[in-house]
Amino acid sequence: MRFLKNLLNNVQVEVGPRMMAAAHDLEMEDVNMNMGRDIEEELEEEKEMKEDGKGKDPFKNKKVHRIVSKWMLPENVRRTYLERANCLPPPVFIISISIAELAVFIYYAVWKPQKQWITLDTGILESPFIYNPTKREEAWRFISYMLVHAGVQHILGNLIMQLILGIPLEMVHKGLRVGLVYLAGVIAGSLASSIFDPLKYLVGASGGVYALMGGYFMNVLVNFREMIPAFGIVRLLIIILIIVSDVGFALYRRFFVPANGSPVSFAAHIAGGFAGMSIGYTVFSCFDKALLRDPRFWAAIAAYLACVLFAVLFNIFLSPAN
Repeated sequence: MRFLKNLLNNVQVEVGPRMMAAAHDLEMEDVNMNMGRDIEEELEEEKEMKEDGKGKDPFKNKKVHRIVSKWMLPENVRRTYLERANCLPPPVFIISISIAELAVFIYYAVWKPQKQWITLDTGILESPFIYNPTKREEAWRFISYMLVHAGVQHILGNLIMQLILGIPLEMVHKGLRVGLVYLAGVIAGSLASSIFDPLKYLVGASGGVYALMGGYFMNVLVNFREMIPAFGIVRLLIIILIIVSDVGFALYRRFFVPANGSPVSFAAHIAGGFAGMSIGYTVFSCFDKALLRDPRFWAAIAAYLACVLFAVLFNIFLSPAN
């Protein structure tokens, strides 16, 4: 009897580990099967997405929108943009402004002799669009000066920058928001010029362009790690290069203008940049949020309006141009 009991105990001891190993093997097989099913499902989803991209709708593939989202948005909102991305409405604001600026430039360049193409002076200084400190009562000049440019390099720099940066921004944020930032920079530029350079003329869309660059610059700076570091460095370097070259031309126009020419103010560049870094940043960082519910937006608007009010009062009561 003792022999039988010992034999049964030995059998139980040997069978127990074997049963546990077998159960463990079954569990591993189940895990592997589940992982295989998950991989197959993912492959099927990718296959369906590829098949959908070959359909009749050209926007389903969204390659252009993917590129735009990497350049314009932090990673956490790109998926939201791609889900609702479309080209309706198209970026009509930036394109319309660019066409208007080019048309006005061609008009004055053709109207004057060909030698005036490089640096326009006489024609634009008599223009009803230019900001003229002696005609500040014509309030439209605080905005319309953006249509007039001082020369080929001046308008080419502004057009290239606002098209390259403005069209992607308008694809993401739409024309109303981009127009708000652009015009805020234009108005800030003319008002700042009337305060810090009160006796100088003002031409060019640099205030609006710098507002777009300022808003985008702040967005890249704040979301640097999320907007692909390598691309982020390239973007910052490109923006800095453009700013340096454009400000250099503006400084030349201001301090080294020929004796027969008229100096043009450069204060709009700085004011437009600050408008972009305040209003522009809050607008461009609220892609997936209601802009009017963001307290940062209203704080920026309040500060902007306070500066506008001060500039208006300065022009009425304190300006040396009075």
